[in-house]
Amino acid sequence: MLQEIVISGFGGQGVLSMGKILAYSGIMENKEVSWFPAYGPEQRGGTANVTVIISDQPISSPVVNQYDIAIVLNQPSLDKFEERVKPGGVLIYDGYGIHRKVQRKDIHVYRINAMDESIKMDNTKVFNMIVLGGLLRISPMVELENVMKGLKESLPERHHKMLPMNEQAILRGMEIVELEQEAAVPGVEAHS
Repeated sequence: MLQEIVISGFGGQGVLSMGKILAYSGIMENKEVSWFPAYGPEQRGGTANVTVIISDQPISSPVVNQYDIAIVLNQPSLDKFEERVKPGGVLIYDGYGIHRKVQRKDIHVYRINAMDESIKMDNTKVFNMIVLGGLLRISPMVELENVMKGLKESLPERHHKMLPMNEQAILRGMEIVELEQEAAVPGVEAHS
């Protein structure tokens, strides 16, 4: 198993922490992991992305040119990473802030209305956990139990009381992610 993933959005959307939780989860399962963040000078409001690689084999480099999965949470991220998804790969997006449709026809496209759902849940801080749940529904690369361990590891202890709410958000994301387009690549089926 090898999953090369990019998660990209505005600073403050929890992009880096989502990647960190995914990486910790892989470590909990004794997988090879790489977590490679990139962000602008702004803490909040600037663009940020993180490349996460989870593999059963040693990882030769944290630098990736094409991804199996791209999660894009704003228009600049869609513009930058749509072309970098491997044919037959997956692009997941949150419709909030995306102004144009995905152009490529050779990738699987999923929509998750995570921002709307986090507002319904009365806590926009769980936005990234809803997105993470959608990813894990499409590509269950790590077990939920280990995601929760990874979340506990990455959250300061004073925030551990929020773990049940985060788990609820992950489960909700698994429920609401929707296939919008199957890849038009012969012999390549959609992820469940």
